Amino acid sequence: MNRRVYVAALAALTLAACAGAVVTSQPWTPTPEADGWSPASVSTRPVGLGLPGALLAQGVRYAGGVTVLAGADSPLHSLSDLKLTGDGGFIAVSDVGDLARGTLALDREGRLVGLEGLGVRRLTLTDGAPISQKIDGDAEGLAVTAGGDLLVSFERDHRIWNYGPLTALRSPAAVRRPDFPFPENDGMEGLAASGDGWRVAGESGGVWDCSALGCAVAVAPPETPLADSDYRITGMDRDPAGGWFVVQRSYRAPIDVRARVRRMAADGRLGPVLVELKLPGTTDNFEGIAAERRGERTRIYVLSDNNSLAVQRTMMLAFDVTA
Repeated sequence: MNRRVYVAALAALTLAACAGAVVTSQPWTPTPEADGWSPASVSTRPVGLGLPGALLAQGVRYAGGVTVLAGADSPLHSLSDLKLTGDGGFIAVSDVGDLARGTLALDREGRLVGLEGLGVRRLTLTDGAPISQKIDGDAEGLAVTAGGDLLVSFERDHRIWNYGPLTALRSPAAVRRPDFPFPENDGMEGLAASGDGWRVAGESGGVWDCSALGCAVAVAPPETPLADSDYRITGMDRDPAGGWFVVQRSYRAPIDVRARVRRMAADGRLGPVLVELKLPGTTDNFEGIAAERRGERTRIYVLSDNNSLAVQRTMMLAFDVTA
C-alpha cells in the first residue's frame, strides 16, 4: 500500500470523527494457544456513513460498521485484505505479515455492530520461520480457494503463497502468479477465488486468471500505469451470484480521498458504482472486501488499511445489495 497519500486529508477526517468520544483499547500481549493463534484485545466503536459524502446505488443499503481502536503495539493495524469463513467469522491479512481472525458481531437486524474473538498469528516463510522483514511480509491480497486453501499475495517481493487449509496452516508453497513486472509498491492487491483457480488484479492495472497451469490475461495492463488519482483496484472477492466484487481507491491531492465498490464481469469489465465513499462523509484507505449471500441479499464488507498511522483508521463497513 502506498503510504505517500492520505495523511493530510485523514488527519482532519480522524479528528472530526473522534471529537467528543474517548475510548481506550487494551494492548496486545502475545500468548499463543495450542493452535498457534494469540488472542488480541481491541475496542470498537460504531461508525456511520457521514452523509452526504456516501453515495449508494438503488438497491444498496448501509448495514452498519465499526472503527477498530487498537493500542500502538497491537498487531491489528495495516489490515490490507478481508475474506469470510462461512461460519460468521472473518480472516484478514496485514502488510507486515500478520494473519488475523475474528467473529462478526451483528444485532437483531443483522447490522454490523462489533468484532469479537480476535486472534493473530504470524505468517511464515517457506522454511517455517516467522516472517520478520517488511520486504517478506508486505501481504496485500487474500483468497480462499474452492478446495479451502488460503492464498496470500505479497508485493515488494511479488509472489502468491498457498498456506493450506485455514484449520491446518502449514509452511507456504508458491503458486502461479502473473508474469508481469509489477512496480515495487503497486503489486497484486486484488486476489479472489475463481472456479478451480484464482483471479488477480494489479493495483496499477491488469487482471489475470490463474490456475496451477499458469495465468491468462483477462484485462491487459495499461501502457501507462494507473495513477493514485485513478480508481485502482485494491481488493476483490467472488460474487455469490457470479463474477466478482471489487473495491477501488482514488486519491487527489491534497484531500480528495475516495473509495468505490463495483461488480466485475468474467471478462474484467466493471459495472456501475454500487457504493462511493468520499469527503465530507466517512472515507479512508479501503483495501479489503468480502461478500456472502444472506437471504435475498448479498452482504458486502469492506475494510480499511490504516498503515499503522494515527491519522488513519481501521474500519469495517457492511452493505446489503439487492440490485
